[in-house]
Amino acid sequence: MRADGYAPIREYAAIGDGRTTALVASDGSIDWLCLPDVDSPSVFAAILDAERGGRFALAPEVPFEDERRYLPGTNVLETTFRTADGAVRVTDAMTLPLAGIAPVREVARRVEGLSGSVPLAWSVEPRFQYGTQAARLGRRNGLAVADAGATAVAVRAWAAGQTGGADLGDGSIVGRIDVRDGDRALLALSAAHQEPLVFGSRDEVEQRLDGTIAFWRKWTEKREYDGPWKDDVLRSALALKLLVYSPSGAIAAAPTTSLPETLGGERNWDYRFAWIRDSAFTLEALLDLGCPAEAHAFFWWLMHASQLTHPRLQVLYQLDGGNRAPEQELPLEGYRGSRPVRIGNGAVDQRQLDIYGDLFQAVWVYVERGNDIDREAGARLAATAGLVCDVWREPDRGLWEVRSGPVHFVQSKMMCWIALDRAARLAERGQLPREHAARWRREAEAVRDFVEEQGFSEAKGSYVRFAGSEELDASLLLGSLMGYCDGDDPRMAGTIDAIRQELGHGPYVHRYTGEDGLEGREGAFLCCSFWLVEALARAGRPDEAAELMESLLELANDVGLYAEEIDPLTGEFLGNFPQGLTHLGLVSAAVAYARAGGG
Repeated sequence: MRADGYAPIREYAAIGDGRTTALVASDGSIDWLCLPDVDSPSVFAAILDAERGGRFALAPEVPFEDERRYLPGTNVLETTFRTADGAVRVTDAMTLPLAGIAPVREVARRVEGLSGSVPLAWSVEPRFQYGTQAARLGRRNGLAVADAGATAVAVRAWAAGQTGGADLGDGSIVGRIDVRDGDRALLALSAAHQEPLVFGSRDEVEQRLDGTIAFWRKWTEKREYDGPWKDDVLRSALALKLLVYSPSGAIAAAPTTSLPETLGGERNWDYRFAWIRDSAFTLEALLDLGCPAEAHAFFWWLMHASQLTHPRLQVLYQLDGGNRAPEQELPLEGYRGSRPVRIGNGAVDQRQLDIYGDLFQAVWVYVERGNDIDREAGARLAATAGLVCDVWREPDRGLWEVRSGPVHFVQSKMMCWIALDRAARLAERGQLPREHAARWRREAEAVRDFVEEQGFSEAKGSYVRFAGSEELDASLLLGSLMGYCDGDDPRMAGTIDAIRQELGHGPYVHRYTGEDGLEGREGAFLCCSFWLVEALARAGRPDEAAELMESLLELANDVGLYAEEIDPLTGEFLGNFPQGLTHLGLVSAAVAYARAGGG
C-alpha cells in the first residue's frame, strides 16, 4: 500500500540493461528511470516526488492482490495481479539487443491473461530533467511520443494481436487493455538521447524480450559458486550485474539518489557513482563468482579512473571514469518528504585515507588470482604508495564520509597499513618497482604501532573508532576481512564482541553512535551485519556466523534485494536501493563461511 503516494522502498524490484536501471513497484508502477544512463537525469522519478516526478503505471482498474518474482536466473520481473474476476501476469524487462549495441533503451511489458477477464489501465507520465522539464507530447508515424531537449520516449501498445489505443492526455500518454484468459498484450517504451527513435514491430519487441530472458539465464548458468546459500548468492550476483555500467566496467554503488537514511531527514545522497571503497570487495566477489570479464573490465576502469587524479585518489568517480561530482539540490519533495534531494556527491572532495588500502587490496587480489599489471600501472601505484607514506599521519573523514571535522579514524590507519603492506608484497612479485619497498615496510610498521598504541581500548578490549576515543565503529571489522590481522587475533575477537554488544541489536548492526556532523539518526547498516558474519567465520565461530546469516537472509524483500539500511523497529528499508555494498557483503560472507569449513 502507498502512503501519501509513495510505495515502501521494500516493495520495489529492479530491472536494467547494463546502461540504466528502472525500479518497479509491486503495484506495477515504474517510479524511477534515468535516461540514457543510470547517472543521467530522470524521466520517471515518482519515488522522489509523487506529484511531479513522473511514472509508467500499469495495473488493474479494479481492486487486486499481487505477487511477484524474478524469472529464475534472470533480472526479468514477473508480477501476477489477481482480481475478483480473473488474473493476469505482467513480465517486465529492460530489453537487450539481439546483436550489437542498442542505440535506444527499451522497457517491455508483456501482459498475459491467466483466467477470467481483467481490465487494466496504463499511463506514461514522463517528467524530464528530474521532473523540472515539461514533456512535449505529439505523434510520429502514428505513435505517441514525448520529448524534451535531446531525450525522447515513444510508447507502443498491442492488445490481443491488434495495436492498442494510446491517447494523449494532460502531460501523459494513457490507454487501457481488457485481457481475457489466453490473451497476450504488449507495451513497449522506447527512449533515445541525441539519436533517432527506433520503432520496432511487435514481433521484434517480443523477440528482444525472450532474448533478454535467455541472456540472463545463460549468464547465471556460468557462475561458478556452489557453496552455502547458493540461491541467495546468485541473486546478489544478478543484483550486482545490474549495477555494472557496461560501457566502462564501473559498478555503481546503487542506481538511485536521495532515498533517505532517515525518513524526513537530511541524510539523502546520490549513489550513482563508483566508490574506491567498494573496489576490493567488488573485484574479489566478481572473481569468486566466476565473472572474469566483469572483473577485468572493472580492474582496468579502476586503473583508468585513478590515473586522472594520480597519485592522489578521489573517494568516488563517475561511471565513465570522470572525476567530477558537484553536489546540487533539486526542487523535489523527496521520498515521503525527505529533503533535500541531491544529485552529485560532496564526499568527492573529502580526504579519506582508507581508500588507498582498498585500491592496493584490489590490485593484490587481482595479481593473486593470476593476473599481471603493466609497467606503467606499476609505476603509478608505486607513486601512490609513496603518497600514503607522506599522508597517513594526517586526520581524515573516514570510510563513512562524516560531515564533521577530520579525526584519526583507526580503520583508515588500518587500511593505510594494508596499502603499504600490499605495495611491498607486489614489489616482491615484480609487479611494482622494488627500490621503494624498504620505505613502504618501515612506514607500515609505523602505522601498525600507531593503531596498536592509540587505536585500542584496554577497557573495552576493542579497537576504537578514532585514536584516543572509547567509541566503536563497525568498519573496524574490516581489519579482519581485509587482512590487517588474523581473524582469530585476540584483539579482533574482542572487537567483534564489543561491536555486537554496543552496536548490535539482534541481526542489526549500526555503523557507530558518535558525532558525524548531521542531524537525526539512521537505520542499521545491512553491510555491517554481513561483515560481522564474515568476521565470525574468520574468527573460527562458524555456528554464530551461520545463525546470523540465516537471520539476515530473511530480511531481504520478496525478490531477494536489499537496500542500504533497515529500520530495526519496523523492518522497513532505508537508503538507496538496491545497494551494491550490501550484496557484496552477502557474497563475501558466504564465500568466507564456505572457506572456513562451514556449510
